[in-house]
Amino acid sequence: MHERPCDLAPEEVGPARRRWLLAAASLPCLLAACGTSAPARKPDAAEGGYWSGRLSLRVDSEPPQSFAAVFELRGAPGRGELKLSTPIGNTLGLLQWSPGQASLDDGRRVQREASIDILLTRLTGAALPVDALFGWLAGRATPVPGWRPQLDRVNEGRLQAVRESPLPRADLRLVFEPAPAATDAP
Repeated sequence: MHERPCDLAPEEVGPARRRWLLAAASLPCLLAACGTSAPARKPDAAEGGYWSGRLSLRVDSEPPQSFAAVFELRGAPGRGELKLSTPIGNTLGLLQWSPGQASLDDGRRVQREASIDILLTRLTGAALPVDALFGWLAGRATPVPGWRPQLDRVNEGRLQAVRESPLPRADLRLVFEPAPAATDAP
């Protein structure tokens, strides 16, 4: 009768069979590694920055509102893109802006406005200081009337900014990390 390798005691399994079992056990890990996507391309300095992570926004309105999403922010204050998604990857909205124009694609329709502020308010419930956000994520205390950024943990990938005026109060929190650098491999 032929015994299966799993039914044998370790001392009864020969070196060739041990290598085969190790290779077979490693196969799922190797296949998973081959199936991963290439790292996101990090824009060069002319294109601006790139950050990704999670954000939450709480607005102390009546009734209180809260918004949470996974985010990808690319570009610079004058021209950029903000993608907001659910934790499982469904896109909530893709905001794009350039001087004098902005658009929000929520998967059903594309809305256009003269500024990103109007569209962000529709999507999240509060106007967010996108221009200053680029500075804050880079650790710079870019001033915005009514907003108080806490930049002491930016190097750890954490940012909090509180809007105290105009009311209602808003609390923005981001946990982020820069995108991995693209490799030079062909």
